[in-house]
Amino acid sequence: MKASRIAAAAAVAGSAVLVLSGPAFAHVSVQPEGTAAKGGYAVVDFKVPNERDNASTTQLEVNFPADHPLASVMPTPIAGWSVKVTKSKLDKPLEMHGEKISEAVTKVTWTAEGKGIEPGFFQKFPLSVGPLPEDADELVFKAVQTYSDKEVVRWIEVQQDGQEEPENPAPVLELAAASSDEHSHGSAKAEDAADKSDKAHKSETAAASDSSGGSDTTARVLGVVGIVVGAAGVAYGVIAGRRRSNA
Repeated sequence: MKASRIAAAAAVAGSAVLVLSGPAFAHVSVQPEGTAAKGGYAVVDFKVPNERDNASTTQLEVNFPADHPLASVMPTPIAGWSVKVTKSKLDKPLEMHGEKISEAVTKVTWTAEGKGIEPGFFQKFPLSVGPLPEDADELVFKAVQTYSDKEVVRWIEVQQDGQEEPENPAPVLELAAASSDEHSHGSAKAEDAADKSDKAHKSETAAASDSSGGSDTTARVLGVVGIVVGAAGVAYGVIAGRRRSNA
């Protein structure tokens, strides 16, 4: 009897923990596809879960950090959604690849053209962004989620050190340490690969040339030997014929 009561109490406590901890995991978040390295480019996914049982998510608005503006932001088409990229003038122009950039993306908005994200589902919204700042360890994107019943949830609270996670935390993108080839955007690798390919081609050509030269030399030697052997045979035949005649 006591054992059954203890088991029941434990089950209730476990359920309570799940209920209380559930909302902390079901919020708008951002994660890179691979690595988001400082100074480089990355594809990041904004993951949006539907937290309601009787409404669908019909719009997502992501605001970009003003203290670390990003010059390049490109969305990918998503079936059933339209996307709008909003740019604004920068107070201080950026320099990228030797060119000054006077404006940057400040907001990206996705709007459902159909049912949106229905209850029990989530949706990923990918963006290609860069170059990522070199003087920051993370980027904070404040997001606004709108439901079909006009409810608006603002994921804009910034996590403070040493404090519990806020009720509506803003999505945070963690930046990895920069690698030596992040600024080349693959050009150095491409040049290296092309150089290796060219060297390999030259090596193969040289080998083929050597092989061809060797084959020609061998053929010539065999030809000369054949001629000598043939001439020797003819001479032997003539001498043998003379011997038979004299006999």
